Amino acid sequence: MRDSKILSAFSELPGTAPRASPAASRAASGPAPALVFDTCHAGVVLRAVLFVQAVGGVGAMFVSRSLADWLGRTAFLSAGILAAVLAWLVVTCGLKRLLARLPAPAQHAGGMLLGALSGLYGCGLLVLVAALADPPWVASAAAGALMAGVVGLALSWRAEQRAPADAAARLSELQARIRPHFLFNTLNSAVALVRQDPARAEAVLEDLADLFRHALAEPGESVMLSEEIALARRYLDIEQVRFGDRLRIEWAIDPRAGTARVPPLVLQPLVENAVKHGVEPSALGAEVRVSAERRAGSVVIKVTNTVPGGQGLPGQGEAQRNVRERLRLLHDVHAAFQCGLQGGVYQVRLEVPA
Repeated sequence: MRDSKILSAFSELPGTAPRASPAASRAASGPAPALVFDTCHAGVVLRAVLFVQAVGGVGAMFVSRSLADWLGRTAFLSAGILAAVLAWLVVTCGLKRLLARLPAPAQHAGGMLLGALSGLYGCGLLVLVAALADPPWVASAAAGALMAGVVGLALSWRAEQRAPADAAARLSELQARIRPHFLFNTLNSAVALVRQDPARAEAVLEDLADLFRHALAEPGESVMLSEEIALARRYLDIEQVRFGDRLRIEWAIDPRAGTARVPPLVLQPLVENAVKHGVEPSALGAEVRVSAERRAGSVVIKVTNTVPGGQGLPGQGEAQRNVRERLRLLHDVHAAFQCGLQGGVYQVRLEVPA
């Protein structure tokens, strides 16, 4: 199928990823640790630096006599503040797995201790640069601990917001996946194949079992893209039996893209939408194309389908909002989500870190 140019260009990639059961690999992984100081994200770094710099700028107003004096003091303080904040972010990122073993209160206490040490570090740099006669060591340590505490509370609030969003997303996708009509159609297809093609009937039931096993498994924060692709293959294999030649599937999977991390149950709803809004309404069926390509430090995933009549149908928004929100929670500013319809082709494009 012609790849849509609405969102980006695509290079054809030969071969497909191997078929594997996602449930087996998911079962081996336990729940993700409760991590407070997860500072290894560009969005967290940017917000923390801007917040602490803003606090320093406001503090400088209290002792400035003019705008020029304030600018000079702010520029001087920024050197120490920036060094202290970046040192705290680097250390907490490096120690995040160690901190994750501690209970949340201990994580906050550890983060504030590191904040105090970072404040002393920033003050020490200013002493070396300006040779201050009476360095504010105690004030710097207290300010560092306070700022670390505030950032820690913000990160905790973000983690608390993520948990119910993930739970609601999983429930929504689980309910969609075990919709009665999908289950009944699959079982009816298997029954019809029992005498004609027993091996294929068995394969359909195995695919259905894998879908349920995956949906009912305890979800983690993220899974590998290769697992999501395997799940999407299972789903489309079932729908291929149902629709036959009306469903024309094309895969273009870069093997190097499989290790990218994505939220669980993020790809299957998109291919389900492609079938529901592209194949079901059309007597001639539709083409569905799933691609994944690694580009430098990112992976681009596309789900593209032809649309009957060349116009989109209502009802595609909920699953897409679901996917967009979970991508934002997992990868923050590193993730991108786009969708669009042009020339009778609808495409959803995801971009995540490689």
